[in-house]
Amino acid sequence: MKISIKAEDALFRLREKRPLVHCITNYVTAGDTANMLLAAGASPIMADDPNETAEVALAADAAVLNMGTLSEKRLAAMIAAGKSANENGIAVVLDPVGVQLTEFRRRAAEKIFSEVKISIVRGNISELSFLAGIADSAETHGVDSCGGMPEKAAKAAAEKLGCVCAATGKTDVITDGKTVFAVKNGCGELKRITGAGCMTTALCGAFSAVTEPLYAALFGTAFMGICGELALEKCGENAMGSFHTAVFDAASMDGIKFSERLKADEI
Repeated sequence: MKISIKAEDALFRLREKRPLVHCITNYVTAGDTANMLLAAGASPIMADDPNETAEVALAADAAVLNMGTLSEKRLAAMIAAGKSANENGIAVVLDPVGVQLTEFRRRAAEKIFSEVKISIVRGNISELSFLAGIADSAETHGVDSCGGMPEKAAKAAAEKLGCVCAATGKTDVITDGKTVFAVKNGCGELKRITGAGCMTTALCGAFSAVTEPLYAALFGTAFMGICGELALEKCGENAMGSFHTAVFDAASMDGIKFSERLKADEI
């Protein structure tokens, strides 16, 4: 099946199913993440207390773990939800925000990978390079880094971690270690609003409820990129408040527009 046809079908099935996506995410961007899931057609639940996350994950169709505003309590909540999601047979998507920056984050990531089977990792090139072991913390940059070689970072991380990895940047690269896709959707303005990465990760989770992890990561990253493109076309440059709102407006695109605007190639 052609990628464009598969994309249209996946978006149709997402809106038909309205999957419940359990997000333990960055409190800075939790509202936008929930609103993006709603706009795309999914149903978010943002429960993050370790006393209930395992139970919530049992009712969900996907689990999204985001290390953006990490704490010991949130880490415990993530582990509990991830284990429960594994038992429930649903995908677990990890956003290893700033994993290379502090010892706490490095240890947290190690604990998550040791106790939870991760289906998709969505991060920037610095984060994936660090997780892949091809760069140390001194060689990587901040949470919004976009330099380096995304294909190398994504493939190395996928092979080491045994899951689908999506390295997002100017060109997004998604791979399971064998098949590699390059996605050229998006715009620079997405880096000027807080939460674009968090929303992308959540969208990968939403699509994972209706398609396999490789394509869920592909369609999640592309969908967010296309939302940025449509918002920029509507608002122009230097109108970031309007752009932010227009990103959510664009998420109502239908499957035909999604498939027509998708710029993804296997490489």
